[in-house]
Amino acid sequence: MTALRAHDTRIVETLAEQQAPSRAPKGREASGESEEQDAAWAGVSGSARALLKFSTPRDPAALAAFINLRVLNPEHAHWRRGIEAATLYHRLHGDLRVPFTYRVPAEGKADAENEAPGGAAGEGAGAGEGELVWPPSLTGFPLGQWTADARRFHARGNMDADRIIQLEKLGMIWSHYDVAWEEGLTAARAWAAKAGHLLAPLDATHQGYKVGIWLKNARAATRRALELEQYQAEGLPVESWSGALSPERREQLEEIDPSWCPAWPVTWQRCFHLTRLHLDAGGTLPTTPGDVVRQGEDLGRWVTAQQVGWDKLTGVQQWMLEHILGIQPASEDEKPKPRTSQAQKWAMHLAAARQFFDREGHLRVPRKHAETITIGGGDGRGGEDQKQRDIQLKLGAWVSNQRSRAASLTPERIEQLSAVGMRWS
Repeated sequence: MTALRAHDTRIVETLAEQQAPSRAPKGREASGESEEQDAAWAGVSGSARALLKFSTPRDPAALAAFINLRVLNPEHAHWRRGIEAATLYHRLHGDLRVPFTYRVPAEGKADAENEAPGGAAGEGAGAGEGELVWPPSLTGFPLGQWTADARRFHARGNMDADRIIQLEKLGMIWSHYDVAWEEGLTAARAWAAKAGHLLAPLDATHQGYKVGIWLKNARAATRRALELEQYQAEGLPVESWSGALSPERREQLEEIDPSWCPAWPVTWQRCFHLTRLHLDAGGTLPTTPGDVVRQGEDLGRWVTAQQVGWDKLTGVQQWMLEHILGIQPASEDEKPKPRTSQAQKWAMHLAAARQFFDREGHLRVPRKHAETITIGGGDGRGGEDQKQRDIQLKLGAWVSNQRSRAASLTPERIEQLSAVGMRWS
């Protein structure tokens, strides 16, 4: 910039000097310019030479503007090139999220060679159809650095209001955090447009952007905001809103999908949404695992799990399943038999050992012996598990195993087995 100011100052000083004699010398001096003047004109455009030559008619206003731009305020030229490049970049990409290392490519070069985001072809000055070409006057301009400098000047309060307006019309985002948010929101919106919802799994990506993780963080920030809002409503002090998502950003996500942040697990809401889409398309309610699989979710297995685990759901979830999907809770006969716990297995084998002892008078059970006992009772109205039934237990192997594991048995169990004639050695 200093070199440019000194160069233009030399031009003005040269022009202010007394003009050469009207009679042109022979040879090189016939051009009317000395070698010193030739050096001064080096690097000056033809239009600028015509404007600054005192021997030609000039517009005083244009001359004053030129002197102001190139001598008094040369930084305006840098701004002018920057805003020109930013305008073209916005027209080509639809935004002003310029990578810091981005430089305007040479004339005729595709923008993708500079790894600009978007990668879509556009039309530049003199570009053919499908081509992305920049004007030669902007070749090599550091647009990424220029944009970063503009953000820094704005943060310091050193930017004129008219320049702020110019950049904001191009979609300038002043904060780096805002840039990151807009990038995530753009990726999330594109993912939702393809999937039909914003209930992305954790490993979901869009063009390499980790949409699933971004949404997980956004949900955590939303729950933080709702928690603080509840504190505030109860009259409790809120020291900091750090980590809370603003209402404006929550609204942006709700516009994409109102159910993007459910109170229950996202997996449940995603399966609910996919099942509803399946029914809306004319399908029947899937009730068999593997029947219907959408976006990697087994809807048949999910529906069955909701029917069996009905009592574990919230009232809102039960209402949604019953009135929107038509799912009803499973009856007692449809529910799978509960698994027998280790404590229940011990109690049954101990009952078989007592039965054997009462009949035989000892507990010297052959290794392969199986004892049949009757369990359950009542009138059977409490369900199948309470009906009387006979079961066969491998008592011989069980007694042998307890004897070998005597060191790990509790004193209570050792006492119970000793009471029915258990021999420990």
